[in-house]
Amino acid sequence: MSNSLKERGFTLIEVLISLIILAIGVLAVAGMQITSIIGTSFSSNMTQASVLAQDRLEFIKSLPLNDVSLDTGDHNDPPDVGIFKKGYRADRNLSPNYVQITYTVSWVEKDVPHSLSFRTIKAR
Repeated sequence: MSNSLKERGFTLIEVLISLIILAIGVLAVAGMQITSIIGTSFSSNMTQASVLAQDRLEFIKSLPLNDVSLDTGDHNDPPDVGIFKKGYRADRNLSPNYVQITYTVSWVEKDVPHSLSFRTIKAR
């Protein structure tokens, strides 16, 4: 009868090995969670920058073609929104009948600079 009792249980070494394997699995999942949080933060900032740039670019496109804001050169577009800095470049060197506009939103996340640009042409 004592042999059958021994066969039904687990040894202490088996339990410790199982706990080590479980701990490694839990740590791997925790590492993936941290990576996911960082990716989600970047994605959120990219989405916000995209919405800001598209909104301001549509506003600039609604201006008359002879507006001073569309003169060739770099233009700041204050105020900055949160961590985002905004600006655009207008270029009419190619033709007086249209202006090429490049709108850029930039930000710094964890000491790494990022930027997002959209380009369009406004014509008569």
